[in-house]
Amino acid sequence: MEKNFHRGLSAFDRTTFTATTGRKCRFELSVLLRMGIDGLLFILSVIDEGALLFLVVYFVITLSDLECDYLNATSCCSKLNKFVLPEIIAQGFLTALLLLTGHWILFLIYSPCTVWIIYQFATKPSGNIGLYDPAEIHNRHQLKTYMRDNMIKMGVHLIFFFIFLYWMIFSLLKDDTTMFGIPAEKAKLTDDPYEL
Repeated sequence: MEKNFHRGLSAFDRTTFTATTGRKCRFELSVLLRMGIDGLLFILSVIDEGALLFLVVYFVITLSDLECDYLNATSCCSKLNKFVLPEIIAQGFLTALLLLTGHWILFLIYSPCTVWIIYQFATKPSGNIGLYDPAEIHNRHQLKTYMRDNMIKMGVHLIFFFIFLYWMIFSLLKDDTTMFGIPAEKAKLTDDPYEL
């Protein structure tokens, strides 16, 4: 009979499954607790930065299509304006997570880009349909300015993607003896489902 309660962990904390080799292995859900707040933060950060990087590349491609006259100004601006608010939300969410988890240096380095995007969105002229306006995009070299701003954002997101990737790997591989009061040995895969 399999023990459902083993050394203080409930049946919900562990599941038993058969690996592809046919051996019984136990995976404990408390492995999520072992990785801790930093592991979860940096996993979310890498996913968020990857999405933001993809979005900025999309902005650059769309603006370059407008520059080469593959798109007209109205369709280009409508494509770009529907992704401005999700970009602000994703970047603001990541900045807030860095602040709430106490990563002060990363927060101070990352927040100027977030503040700049919010400032651009808040100070857009009142008559424009969005941050990118089809009537104004060809005036006063705004297309070149938008292209430059998005190239800078692409560089920033690329740098932060690799910074967050490094910290994710570091936080997942660091050797903690306990995490949230659970010893690190309890969160390992074993061949014997009854052994810890």
